[in-house]
Amino acid sequence: MNSIIFSIITIYVFIVMGYLAKRTFKEQIDDKTITLINVYFLQVFLTFWGLLLHPIDTTLFYAPAIYLMIVIVVLIISALFASKLFPRKKEYSIAMVAAVIGNTGNLGIPLNIAIFGEESIPYTTIINLMNVFVVYTIGVYFYSRGNFDVKTSLKNIVKLPILWAAMLAIFLSLYGYKPSKTVLNMLMMGAYASMTMQLFLFGIYLYGTKIKEINKRLISWVMALKFVLLPLVAFSLLLFIELDPMIKGILFIELLMPLAVANVNLASLYDCEPKIVTALVFLSSILFLGVIFFAVDIINFL
Repeated sequence: MNSIIFSIITIYVFIVMGYLAKRTFKEQIDDKTITLINVYFLQVFLTFWGLLLHPIDTTLFYAPAIYLMIVIVVLIISALFASKLFPRKKEYSIAMVAAVIGNTGNLGIPLNIAIFGEESIPYTTIINLMNVFVVYTIGVYFYSRGNFDVKTSLKNIVKLPILWAAMLAIFLSLYGYKPSKTVLNMLMMGAYASMTMQLFLFGIYLYGTKIKEINKRLISWVMALKFVLLPLVAFSLLLFIELDPMIKGILFIELLMPLAVANVNLASLYDCEPKIVTALVFLSSILFLGVIFFAVDIINFL
């Protein structure tokens, strides 16, 4: 349990740094500039590094396919009620997509290593890959819809370089390309810079965010989706699927991850209430500290 707690706490050091930086320098720090640099440049390095670090085994794709299926089921259920509960476009967009974009990479991978050991790495890597596609397709679409029409939102998906970088990296990996140590080191520098900047940006948006001013219905909805509906759907489906218990456990834990900082990136990029999204990410991170210990017990029943 100590390793789980330590894995979580160390990640939030950079969030505190971002918060303190914004508190100290106020308007001298341009939030949007940091977002643009991270999304359009540094995350390309993160994508290549993550996908080329280990060869992609096509036999592992069963796990992310189940991950995607569970996400789609939750989105369909959410769509039946969200439009009636949240008439404001931006709140509707957040209500639809925030809960399904979890922190499967920065937090999910080290946490699963702490729970299941290093044999979990191939599965967490490939599930995180699927989450990347969820973020930059479904995530981009819904956060764009807060301000744009359907056509523009679909165009915004193909405009982002991350999706194309992921497709190219997958192609290279499947065809046996192995980057040299020099190339990997270069990609790793960009990848760690991207992860650090994401957490730093989260801290920046956290400054000045007032949770009490957020629609309480939106808070309840997103947290219920994240920590009640998603795990309930996941548990119900995984219970009846023939799969190695460890893989089931990894899937369950990954789906339970708190809201990813990528939510803040997209909300900021498309001007879809980034302060509200930041508060939701923060709340889910706090709640997760208690939820994870129940989750570790639950996976024993899968």
